[in-house]
Amino acid sequence: MSLRLATLAFVSCLVACTTTAPTASQRDREPDEAMEVEPLLSQAGIAHRVVTEAFLTAATPAENIDSPASWRTHDGKRWLIATGKASDRLVVYDGVSGATLRTVGGPGTALGQLQRPNGIAVIDDYVLVVERDNHRVQMFQLPDFKPLLAFGSEDLKQPYGLWVRAQKDSIEVIVSDNYMSPQNEDVPPPLAELDKRFKRYQLRRVPDGWHARLMGTFGETTADGAIRIAESVFGDIEHDRLLLAEEDVATGTRLRDYGLDGRYRGRDIGADLFKAQAEGMALMRCAGGTGFWIATDQFKDRSLFHVFDRVTLKHLGAFAGRKTANTDGVWLDQSADARFPQGVFYAVDDDQAVAAFDWRDIAAALSLPECIAP
Repeated sequence: MSLRLATLAFVSCLVACTTTAPTASQRDREPDEAMEVEPLLSQAGIAHRVVTEAFLTAATPAENIDSPASWRTHDGKRWLIATGKASDRLVVYDGVSGATLRTVGGPGTALGQLQRPNGIAVIDDYVLVVERDNHRVQMFQLPDFKPLLAFGSEDLKQPYGLWVRAQKDSIEVIVSDNYMSPQNEDVPPPLAELDKRFKRYQLRRVPDGWHARLMGTFGETTADGAIRIAESVFGDIEHDRLLLAEEDVATGTRLRDYGLDGRYRGRDIGADLFKAQAEGMALMRCAGGTGFWIATDQFKDRSLFHVFDRVTLKHLGAFAGRKTANTDGVWLDQSADARFPQGVFYAVDDDQAVAAFDWRDIAAALSLPECIAP
């Protein structure tokens, strides 16, 4: 936290501190929260369908829930894991019922402790968590959340989101780094300084555990392709595509189409669709390289989820829940169980809970073609 923000927090505490954990509104404002008027879906006039949530977890405002991910246990259970920015821990829910199972971590800098956890991803039996205020990414082993590795503290300034993929003998991790202007933390730096907006790491097993290596950085520096406010990043290996959410409202929030090599392809998605802020993204993968992208439009009263064709990026429609609002992170779990035989889409609800949507309900509402598993 900067000295300026720390001072503001101290002054606020003199006025309103209590013995309870801080709520989301009491935490420092983030760069994507600079709009003076909160956009409302009820006033946006955007055509969409309403999909009823399968469940909502218990509301815990003191956690300041940011992003979810899910994991299937070895005995077939589904865990839903979410980051708590204010509590500096992970909250683990039952991914079928939404019941709270446990919490993990707590504030600190040691391995296993967290400071302002944001983005989260699961790959195989590992969960990776971005820590904004520890300027790093931490890797845990599931199911016991054994901390294995922390990396990036020498390179990352203000990390938020990440995307991970398995490679032949390693794991690649791409992290968004939302460093701002040194003169004004509410303003992005000059375009020429945005070439390090994303950091690419390679994780490898070594005799005593895991080792991380920074493989490079990337970011467009032209006015058309730059990411001024960087959080969400997600990739599609089969189509050599990275979608990066540009959250800067002043220049137009949208998704930008990059290659996996980190080069801007000169194409934007949703420039005429996103009216609040482009946020969390997920990908439904279907047979033959087909499927669907889901991207969040972060309205304050109810979040809107745009659905795009995986191949052409054509807009196929949009849906909103009956309650789910102000969504940051999302996660799509395509694995099947009795409750969600075609998968489940998770979305954070207003910094305090996680909503689940049955994929069958989404597909029916938008008349999407059947998704046959690849």
